[in-house]
Amino acid sequence: MPQISSDAGASLDRIDRQILDQLQRDASISNVALAERVNLSPPACLRRVERLKQQGIIKGTVALLDADKLNVGMVVLIGVVLDRSTPQSFADFEAAAQHISGCMECHVVTGEFDYFLLIRTRDNQSFNRLHAEQLIYLPGVRQIRSFMGLREVLSTTQLPFAK
Repeated sequence: MPQISSDAGASLDRIDRQILDQLQRDASISNVALAERVNLSPPACLRRVERLKQQGIIKGTVALLDADKLNVGMVVLIGVVLDRSTPQSFADFEAAAQHISGCMECHVVTGEFDYFLLIRTRDNQSFNRLHAEQLIYLPGVRQIRSFMGLREVLSTTQLPFAK
């Protein structure tokens, strides 16, 4: 897939932004319905969507699942401090983080921690098991701090973009 240029967001016109807004709300919308909502003909709309995909702006289409109904409703944010700040220690940790059960996100951060992980799990017991079986064995980790989510206030997949 072609790489998106750093200024590709700036080259989006009003119609492109409307298309992206509609697709972020419901990616299962038919091309005909999407075209109607953005005031284009269906062929013109489809060409724009395909161009947005080719540019890498639209990376994929997914179904959003209900975490509670799938028994992974507990969110745990984990702050990680590595024992060394070397390229190899970062690479080793990042490779291992790819395999943590329920890990949805891993971010290099500034400040007190080196990484933040977002993990979804069933409950306290399943998190304790994950901690004992996987987290304490992550390479190069000096400290792990866990923050259990008590109540979800906001969760979205819709990216903000300048209009």
